Amino acid sequence: MIDPVTLAILKGRLEQIVDEMDATLFRSAFNPIIAEAHDASHGFYDAAGGDTLVQGKSGLPIFVGIMAFAVKAVIGKAASDGNLADGDVYIFNDPYAGGSHLSDFRLVKPLFRNGQVFCYLASVGHWHDVGGNVPGNYNPVATECFQEGMLIPPVKLFTAGRYNQDIVDILSANSRLPGSLYGDLNGQINALDLGTKRLVELLDEFGDAVVLEALSMLKDRASKLMRSHIESLPDGVVSAEDFLDNDGIVDAPLKIALDLKISGATMEMDFSRSSPACRGPVNISKSTTIAACYVALKHLFGDVPANAGVLEPVSFVIDDASILAATAPKPVGGYTETILRLIDVVFQAVAQIAPERTNGCAYGTINALSIAGYRSNGSRWVMFSFFGGGHGGHPNGDGLSHGNAPISTATIPPLEILEAAYPIMFTQWALRPDSGGDGKHRGGLGAIYEIELLEEHADAFLFGERGRFAPPGVLGGCSGALNRFTYDTGNGPKSPPMASKMVGIKLERGQRVRLETPGGGGYGPPEERSDEARARDIELGYVTGKLQ
Repeated sequence: MIDPVTLAILKGRLEQIVDEMDATLFRSAFNPIIAEAHDASHGFYDAAGGDTLVQGKSGLPIFVGIMAFAVKAVIGKAASDGNLADGDVYIFNDPYAGGSHLSDFRLVKPLFRNGQVFCYLASVGHWHDVGGNVPGNYNPVATECFQEGMLIPPVKLFTAGRYNQDIVDILSANSRLPGSLYGDLNGQINALDLGTKRLVELLDEFGDAVVLEALSMLKDRASKLMRSHIESLPDGVVSAEDFLDNDGIVDAPLKIALDLKISGATMEMDFSRSSPACRGPVNISKSTTIAACYVALKHLFGDVPANAGVLEPVSFVIDDASILAATAPKPVGGYTETILRLIDVVFQAVAQIAPERTNGCAYGTINALSIAGYRSNGSRWVMFSFFGGGHGGHPNGDGLSHGNAPISTATIPPLEILEAAYPIMFTQWALRPDSGGDGKHRGGLGAIYEIELLEEHADAFLFGERGRFAPPGVLGGCSGALNRFTYDTGNGPKSPPMASKMVGIKLERGQRVRLETPGGGGYGPPEERSDEARARDIELGYVTGKLQ
């Protein structure tokens, strides 16, 4: 048994190594979505089953669960081929084999000690463009994955330390921005190399057996802590449901429903009542569903560590025909929108049994926006970004204004970076008044982004949500404002027929697109909000009394 002091030291050292891997990629990536927004993650994974052992604090929490399935896919591939070697590195983006969507490329590397795999190191990052029908890959009208980008199964980028240039040539030939791809790929390779070096140093210092025992103890502690949290909740079943606007193809709402069952120290999350798989790209794989539930639980129980032990007392019921269990070739490009709705229904369900732990729903969409074209010198440019909104009111106060989506710790790319990189100009970047849901604790405000094109021509598309179903409040709190998007035409501004999704937007120099993002839902009855808080809202311009 390792003593508590040594265990704490090893925990800190392991986390620091993975944090340094995160920082290495963030500082070397060419793509602003990784370099500025930190849409990436690194971790260590179990040699036998791929379970998450350690994940960095700067990476995206949604990747904790998904990457475990990704490593499992590599373990299966290596076992099938029978040729796993020291120095191998696998690369892939298959969303049905431990993936999320095609933009997220994964590198998985075994670490050998004394001829045996000690653990796997993995890196995942959102690449700027991976082919497909639209620049930036969030194709809101895709009906199969082949319209979303290139799909790469687990293949060896390195074979026993030898770099396979042919793989990189294939990847580069399928991207509109091969230079960005090159930089991001090499950043991930360097992060894995650094992680390997640091972990070997740690193992040499403490010994393999001691570190393995520490990892086992940390997983066991996470499981016990999660069981304790679940046991503090009342036994029984609570239910919640929410909706996606549409799938981008058929203009009909899609239901995400949860029946949450607490029984002693175990939790069952039953999504059987959710809509079946749809034609458009808001399907998600079963592994992504489980990962999203982990993120929701991490919000509710903030002290649980980021390892596989957290999910040991949690079981899942997910219909194989569901929108939450997609298989190839169902499109999954807009997975972010669906996992945000999953988190929302968890918040709404838990509000019924543990109001002190939950909060109003956040704005519920990343509003993936792409504007792309050619510069006057003929070079290609693709501006792809996501945008912020309001978070829900919570037991201790008002929600965060202009935050990022609660699936991640990513940041919104700064306008200065976007303006420097692309021929666009932000004519407005501001908080959106009256967008937060009223309540004892008000929802945070959404934002207004207005972008003007500086080049002669460009094409734009939007993949968003919450254009028809506003972010709900909890415990009597009011909903936040709906998402709103407009774009200039020769006949004045227009909005997407499907409210939150559209391709084929043609822009000319001087024309603008405008996003007005949702605020968060309120917490508690509006009549319980203090007069002082309301006066401050008006004084600061957060609330004007005008309809949104």
